[in-house]
Amino acid sequence: MSESPHPDLPPEGEGETPSNPTAGGQRCGLVAIVGKPNVGKSTLLNALVGQKISITSRKAQTTRHRITGVRTAGATQFVFVDTPGFQTKHSSALNRSLNRAVTGVVGDVDVVLFVVEAGNFTLGDAKVLALLKPGIPAILVANKLDLVHRRGELAPWLRDMQERHPFAEFMPVSAKNPKDVERLLEVCAKYLPEQPWWYDEDELTDKSERFMAGEMIREKLFRLTGEELPYTSTVVVEKFEEEPSPKFKRMVRIAATVVVERESHKAMVIGEGGEKLKRIGTEARQELEKLFDAKVFLQLFVKVRSGWADDEARVRSFGYE
Repeated sequence: MSESPHPDLPPEGEGETPSNPTAGGQRCGLVAIVGKPNVGKSTLLNALVGQKISITSRKAQTTRHRITGVRTAGATQFVFVDTPGFQTKHSSALNRSLNRAVTGVVGDVDVVLFVVEAGNFTLGDAKVLALLKPGIPAILVANKLDLVHRRGELAPWLRDMQERHPFAEFMPVSAKNPKDVERLLEVCAKYLPEQPWWYDEDELTDKSERFMAGEMIREKLFRLTGEELPYTSTVVVEKFEEEPSPKFKRMVRIAATVVVERESHKAMVIGEGGEKLKRIGTEARQELEKLFDAKVFLQLFVKVRSGWADDEARVRSFGYE
C-alpha cells in the first residue's frame, strides 16, 4: 500500500472504516458518480458494474439521464448512479434538465465518487465540487491514471485538492485496469450501511430494455457522426415489442426516431445513399442483440424538430426530467 503524499490524506485506498459488517450481514447503498463532462464517468460505471449499461463517446453530454447500475459482490450490493456531466456553458431546457439530474442525486447517497482527470482541475470541476454536500463522504477518484507518466507528479496536485474539499479518501484509477476497479469497490463498500439488498443478485440496472435501446442507438449516432452533429440530437423509441418466434428463443422489434434540429443535420445522419443511417442501425442492433440475448429487428427514422432542446414541454416528452 503506497504512502499518502499528504499527511492529512489517508494512504491511497485507505481511510477510516465507518463500521464493520456483522458476519454474513448484507450491505447495500447508493454511490453517486459525479464530475464534469468527459472525465470518464460512464466508462467507470460500466467497469464497476462489470457490463456496459451506460453509453460512452467522445462527445460531451453523452450521458443524459441518471443511470443506475447494480453490482453485487459477496455480501455487498452497490447501487451506482451515473449522472450527466454538469453543464455550465449553455442554459437550455435540456441542460437545465441534465443539471437537475446531478443536483438531485448528490444529496441523497451514502458516498460520492468525485471523478476528475488525474493531475487536472478546471472551472468545470470546481462547479461540480461545489455541489457536494457536507456530511456525505466523498472519494476523490483520479481517473485516467494511465495518462500520468510519473505518480510523484500527483503529490502537489493532491495537496491542492485536499485543501479544496475534505475528501474521505483518494483513489487513483484507470477504469481499464480490473485491479483498480476492484480496489475502488472495496473502498466504497466501507461506506455502505448494513441493510438488505434492494435488487436481485443478477440485476445490473433499474432501466428498462426500451430505455437501453434508445441509449445504445444514441451512442452509435454520436460515435458515427463525430463532432459535426450537435449534442442536442436525441433518440425516441416509438415501438418496443417482443414477439413469439419459432426460429429464435427471443425476438424483439424496435422502431426508433432520431430527432435533429435542422435539415442539414438530417442529411448528415442519413448519409450518402442512406449509408450512415444503415451503419448506425446495424451497429446498434448488434450491440442490442448481445445485451438482450435476443434477435433484434430495428427500424430507424430521422425527423427534424427545430428548437426542441429549448422547449421545456418537448424536453419532458422526450423522456428528460
